[in-house]
Amino acid sequence: MTEKRIAIAGAGIAGLTTAIALLQQGFKVDVYEQASQLGEVGAGLQISPNGTKVLQSLDLENALLPLVCQAKGKEIRMWNTGQRWKLFDLGDDCLSRFGAPYWMVHRGDLHKILLEAFNARSDKPVRLSARVVSAQSTASGASFELQDGSHHHAFGLIAADGVHSVLREKLLGEDKAQFTGLLAWRGLVPIHTISSHLQAQVGTNWVGPGAHVITYPVRGGQLMNVVGIIEKDGWRGESWTERGTHEELLQDFGHWHEDVGELMRKIEQPFKWALLGRSPQKGWAQGSICLVGDSAHPTLPFLAQGANMAIEDAAVMARCLAAQDSSAKAFAQFENLRWQRTADIVNRSSDNAKRFHNPQLSDPTKAVDYVSSEWEPEKVRKRYDWMFEYDALKMAL
Repeated sequence: MTEKRIAIAGAGIAGLTTAIALLQQGFKVDVYEQASQLGEVGAGLQISPNGTKVLQSLDLENALLPLVCQAKGKEIRMWNTGQRWKLFDLGDDCLSRFGAPYWMVHRGDLHKILLEAFNARSDKPVRLSARVVSAQSTASGASFELQDGSHHHAFGLIAADGVHSVLREKLLGEDKAQFTGLLAWRGLVPIHTISSHLQAQVGTNWVGPGAHVITYPVRGGQLMNVVGIIEKDGWRGESWTERGTHEELLQDFGHWHEDVGELMRKIEQPFKWALLGRSPQKGWAQGSICLVGDSAHPTLPFLAQGANMAIEDAAVMARCLAAQDSSAKAFAQFENLRWQRTADIVNRSSDNAKRFHNPQLSDPTKAVDYVSSEWEPEKVRKRYDWMFEYDALKMAL
C-alpha cells in the first residue's frame, strides 16, 4: 500500500483526523493547508461517545486527557428564571451505556494534538500556504493544482476544506452555504473569575424565545466556553474572528437571568459569526475526489455533532479505502455509508433550533410545561441515544 498516497485538502479537525486514520491503515498521506500558519481557532467542542471512541482508537487519549473535561452531566435552564431540568447524565453513566466517555474540549487543544500526532507519524509534515484550487479525477487517481501553479497527483483526493470549500464548488457547482438568520456569540471565561455556583463541571443549555445560550467547561476545567445564539436577520459576517463588544452582546442577552449576564460580562473577548447551513446534498464522491466533514455536510451546532461527524467520517473513510482497490470505489462506498446519517443529524440540528427558541418560552403560563414536556427523559433518549450508539469502527461496510 506504500505507493497509494492520499492527498487531503485542509488541515482542520476533519482533515487531520482522516489523515491519522489513513496512516493507521498503512497509507501515505499528504495534507495541504491554505493557511500560512495553524493557530488556535474557535472555542469549545463537545465530543460524544461516537467521536471519542474513534479518537481512542487512534491512540490520542493519553495526549488529550489533560486537556478535556469529562463533565458530570448536561442540564436545561430557563432563560429568565434559571429553573433547571436534567438533560442527561454523563461520566460513568455515559461509559456504561455507550462504551466511551463524553469530552468537552477547546477546539484549539484538540487541533494541536491532531497536528502533532500527524506530523510525528507521517513521512511529510502538513504543507502550509498550499491552497488546492482545482482538481480532476483521472483513470489512475486524482490530479490537482495548488494556488502557486504547481500540479500534483494522488491515489485519491479528499476535500476537507470546510464550509466554504473550493472543491465542493468545483464538484457540485455554485452551491454557497446560506445564512440561517442566526448570529452566534462566543467567548471564553476563566473559571476562577466567576461565582462558585457557576463553576460546576456540567454543560448547560439555556433556552429562551428566539435565542439560546450554551455553556460548558474546557481546557481541563480552567475555562468556561460560552456561546449565545440569537435570531438576527440581515447580518452576513462569516469570519470566526470578528470581534464584538460587551455592549453589543448585552444588548442581545442582558435581559436574561443574572447567571447568563455574569458569564457574558466575564468573557475576555466576545466574537461573533453568522451561522451558515446547507440542505443535505448528495454528490460528495466524484470519481477519485471526495468531500468530508463540513465541506460535505455542514450543520448547525444544536446537537453538538459537527466535530463528531468529521471524526466519524475519518474512521469510515479509512476503512473504505483499506477495503477497496480503487479510490473511486472507496469514495462511492463512503458516501453511501455516510449520507443518511449525516443528513439526519443536519435536519435534527435544525429541529433543535426551533425547540430551543420556541415562542412559548416567553409566556410565563406556558414556559415550564413546554420545557418539562420537550425534555422529558424518554424524548431525550430518542433524540440522542441513536447518535451516541453509532460505532464508525465496527459498522458494516
